[in-house]
Amino acid sequence: MDEIIDDIVDEKSEKLKKDILVRLRRIEGQVKGIHGMIDKNVCCPDVLVQIAAIRAAINKVGALIIEDYARNCMGIPHDSEAEEGLQQLIKTINTFMK
Repeated sequence: MDEIIDDIVDEKSEKLKKDILVRLRRIEGQVKGIHGMIDKNVCCPDVLVQIAAIRAAINKVGALIIEDYARNCMGIPHDSEAEEGLQQLIKTINTFMK
């Protein structure tokens, strides 16, 4: 049974890693875009909108990492009661980070 859970965790971790890397590449592109905006003297509100978008994207990456840590590194049992509490914690963290 533990091997099955480990396989599922490994598969989910690999998907999460790919998702995070895609998000980071997108953020990198957004930062380069802001660099270009600054070079072209684009008006401040437009630059700030892009900065806010990057901040939100970084917060999402952080939330994904926190969720993975809570699920896979803290030793929380895989049962429905623990899952319910974990979901509430994740929801609270995501609300705070918005």
